[in-house]
Amino acid sequence: MDAHVAQLQMQYRNYILSLYQQGFLDDQFTELKSLQDDGTPDFVAEVLSLFFDDCVKLVGNMARALDQTGTVDFSQVGANVHQLKGSSSSVGAKRVKGLCINFKELCEAKNYEGCVRCLQQVDIEYKTLKAKLQDMFNLEKQIVQAGGIVPQVDIN
Repeated sequence: MDAHVAQLQMQYRNYILSLYQQGFLDDQFTELKSLQDDGTPDFVAEVLSLFFDDCVKLVGNMARALDQTGTVDFSQVGANVHQLKGSSSSVGAKRVKGLCINFKELCEAKNYEGCVRCLQQVDIEYKTLKAKLQDMFNLEKQIVQAGGIVPQVDIN
């Protein structure tokens, strides 16, 4: 095997492991990756693209709802948080899901300041995850372009 390909594959393995160790991803992401095969080579990228589109929409909805001074509809914010929690859970976005759990509790308590802080954290977290997954896809592309096969990474 080409030394360059082997180096890229090792870099990829280490990068994926770091995403799990740092709590960005959980086992659901592993399940999602297992659904991708030669017949659907872009499956994970497509699912994640839909997830991140949802993030933009839902974070925008929540920001607008929280911007209604004095008349915040916490049930509407909570419904958006619930939807984002479900989406993040289904793709294995562990940190985003964790923030949503806390965010939902803040909505139920009608804690405006807490909701605003949590929304900011969710916004930062999903954007960070998006950048990290883009780096992962770029590494996959480099491996394939170099003539290699993207390795399966055993998380356990």
